[in-house]
Amino acid sequence: MPRPVRYSSSRSARAQAPGPAAAPRADPATPPPAAQRRRIPRPSMQQLQWLLLALLALLLAALWHTRPAPAPRITQQAIDAAVLHTLEHNSLPAAAARAAAAVAPSVVRVIGYAKTRRGTEVERSVGTGVVIVDKGVILTNLHVVAGADRLGVTFADGTESGASITGAQPENDLAVLQAHNLPDDLQAAPLRSTQKLRPGDGVVVLGFPFGIGPSASAGVVSGLEREFESPEGGQQLRNLIQFDAAANPGNSGGPLVTMDGEVVGIVTAILNPTPARTFIGIGFAVPIENAAQAAGMSPF
Repeated sequence: MPRPVRYSSSRSARAQAPGPAAAPRADPATPPPAAQRRRIPRPSMQQLQWLLLALLALLLAALWHTRPAPAPRITQQAIDAAVLHTLEHNSLPAAAARAAAAVAPSVVRVIGYAKTRRGTEVERSVGTGVVIVDKGVILTNLHVVAGADRLGVTFADGTESGASITGAQPENDLAVLQAHNLPDDLQAAPLRSTQKLRPGDGVVVLGFPFGIGPSASAGVVSGLEREFESPEGGQQLRNLIQFDAAANPGNSGGPLVTMDGEVVGIVTAILNPTPARTFIGIGFAVPIENAAQAAGMSPF
């Protein structure tokens, strides 16, 4: 017969005896209570304003250090010193050189050809002309082209062309030519009225003296409203500009130019008291007003 199970009374008493309460074990997956979390304080409005002011100060400081240095003040003394330095170390072109350069692209060599009895062609006359319209209209002296069987002109860039007489003004020894072939960049000379021209004003003569050129010579206006009688044909020319810039045979028909680079006359004669036919100090030019009328122009 089986024995009944017996339990120790002391063991039971120990099991039933109350002991100190065990602390509950923490669950690692359970977050701590809200009261135990660390709170990060929010900045106040005043703190934000101070922060913005500090950033603005840093930005202004950076801009101040990176700004360009102020330009030096320009004084009259500095200007005078710069001009003096330029004059001492640079050679400026003469007024006559500037005047010649302004008109030189418009100056042409004019040649009159004649046929001999044997049918060959020879140079009969050599003179100068000046382009006054960029379509190839040229002013020269009538005595340079009169009686020629054929006319030829050579432009400043070397272009050669035949030419025809399209107008004449015998009382002023002027002729108007039209060139047949033109350079691509042909320039007309600037013209100026003689109304304000005075004795002593500087002038330049451009042309082909004795066929040599283009050549330039400088002088002054030595008189106005002069008269001249041609020794060859006895032709009386009036209202001429007298000048002392060197001119010789071959300069006929060339421009008389002011120091501003503007044409005021067409060289037409030199005074020849001897048979030498060389310049002795007095030349004459037809005012550009008369020359323009010969071409059918009224520029003034």
